Order: sequence, then C-alpha cells, then structure tokens
Amino acid sequence: MASGKPELNPTRFGFFLLNNFTLMSMTSAVEPLRLANRYVRGTHFEWKLFSLDGQPVTASNGAAMAVDSTLRDIDTIRQLDLMIICGGEGISEHVTEGTIKELRALSTTGIALGAVCTGSNTLATAGLLDNYHCSVHWENIAALTDQFRDVHVTRSIYTVDRDRYTCSGGTAPIDMMLSIIRKQLGPDVSAYVAEQLVYGYVRQADEDQRIPLRHVIGGQSEKLVTAVELMEANIREPIDQGELAGYVGLSRRQLQRLFDQHLQCTPSRYYLQIRLARARELLCQTGMGLVEISSLTGFVSTSHFSKSYKERYGCPPSSERRISTNTSRRTI
Repeated sequence: MASGKPELNPTRFGFFLLNNFTLMSMTSAVEPLRLANRYVRGTHFEWKLFSLDGQPVTASNGAAMAVDSTLRDIDTIRQLDLMIICGGEGISEHVTEGTIKELRALSTTGIALGAVCTGSNTLATAGLLDNYHCSVHWENIAALTDQFRDVHVTRSIYTVDRDRYTCSGGTAPIDMMLSIIRKQLGPDVSAYVAEQLVYGYVRQADEDQRIPLRHVIGGQSEKLVTAVELMEANIREPIDQGELAGYVGLSRRQLQRLFDQHLQCTPSRYYLQIRLARARELLCQTGMGLVEISSLTGFVSTSHFSKSYKERYGCPPSSERRISTNTSRRTI
C-alpha cells in the first residue's frame, strides 16, 4: 500500500458496470466476498451492482447483467464503503460525459473508489486518481501514463493507496479481495476462499504484472523479441552473449545497443532479471531447495545466486522462502 492515510476496511461494496465490461474481472472481485460469507455463515460482506441508468449492462462476452440500482441513487450509495468501477475493452468509447459527471458527484459522498481492469482509466478521466498510485491492465499502462501526468501508474497487479483500490484485469481482483478478507476475517477464512476457488498461489500487491515484450516495444525490433525469447527458453543453461547475438544475426555491439535503446539495460542484466524472476516463482510456488533452484536458473553456485537475489529483491532467497511459507500457511 502506498503511504498516506490508514487503509480502510470495506465491507459494503458497489460495482459500477461500464458497457463492455470484462465479466471475469468483475466476478473475480465478487466471488471471494460470497465465499467469505459462506465460511462465516453470515453476511459480513455486502454488494450491489450499479449502472449509469439502472438498466442491464452488456459485458464484453455478450452476457447481459442486471443491476440493482442507478449511479444516481445517492441514498443507496451513501451506505457503501467502496464503489469499484468495472471496465473492459474499448474503455474510452464507453465513458460518456454523463458517466464522468456522476463519478465526480459520487466522489463527494466520501466513500472510497476503486477500479478493476481498465476502470482506472475512467477514474483518471474524471480526475479522481490525481496524485494517487494505481494499477490498470497492462495493455493500458502506457496510454494511462502518457495521458494523465498526475496519476502514478504502477505495474503492480493491484494497488491500495489511501481510499483508492485499483486492480489489473483477469483474476487479479481475487488477490486484492483475498487481502481484504485476510485483514478483516483472518487467515483461515482467506485460506478457505482460496481453496474453494482452486487458487494455488496468492499474489502480493507489490508483484508486477507480466507484460509481453512485444507490447512494450511494439514492432520496433523483431530481433530483440527473438533474443529475449531465446533467453526465456534457456534459463538453466544461459546462452553466451556473443552466441546469442549470432543467433539473431547481430554483432555483440548491435545487440547491446538494442537492449539499451528499448529496455534501458544491458543484455546480461536483462538475462539475469529473467533468471531471478524464475527463481522467485520457484521459491514461492514449490518446495525445491535453494541448491536445486540455483541450478535450475543457471547459477554456478548458491552463494552467487543468493547475492544476486538479494541485490534484486532486497532480501536473500532463504528469507523469501520463510516469508512465502508463512504467507502460504495463512492464505492458501
């Protein structure tokens, strides 16, 4: 969570559905709340669905979703703790002046605001993310960053900054909701919810979305994309930089220039980051020992692996394993 006011503990949620919203992201936020209520055999969490005019909204997969109320129903909205805007494909086409007006009016009620998938774009358009950190689906990170200079866009799967709860798309809302559930109802409840959802690895807020390189650099360099794909396919036995350059038809110097131009680092540094990211996945998701992990990720010794890992992530892999193990016992 970014620094600022203490984090809230929302229990009454509203979900504002924009036309063409992503159904998976919305249900990934709602279902954990339902399952938490099931565990406690009560109604700890409540939620209602909203549209601009109270009429059903069509999701991006063509399903029509009935709602409980209109965004203009201020009396109902004042009973909420958090209103989450649910976005989807072609977000700019589905955000009208009326939507922006109602969201700005909504912000004056004092309830917290959030977004899943591309809903952050809508909040930013309304000026409701200025000077906040936020998350958005990786396809929209560049556009949101360029268009709204006062919004601090992160690559995190979700971000909680004071009274703003923003989340990337897909199943990432599950992680955000599990965090809320764990803080309010404890690790046993969040573990039950994760198990019911067959959700094996609960991600933390500071974990970055995986962004395909082709999206980052577009069509500017097929040879760079090929080089990175070769790196990702050869983690256990890293390819020598000169050999890698030869595979893609470049000199070593030309390869270095490509990495510097598009990724702002050397090929060796980028390769190391790929290997360390893979090592972190193995640490957090398997019971493999450090010796085995260091070998599988191309390190000649455990000491070199530990030193590189600490430089990258701020703690040695042994500490990461303890943190991961404790978290898994609490949340999975």
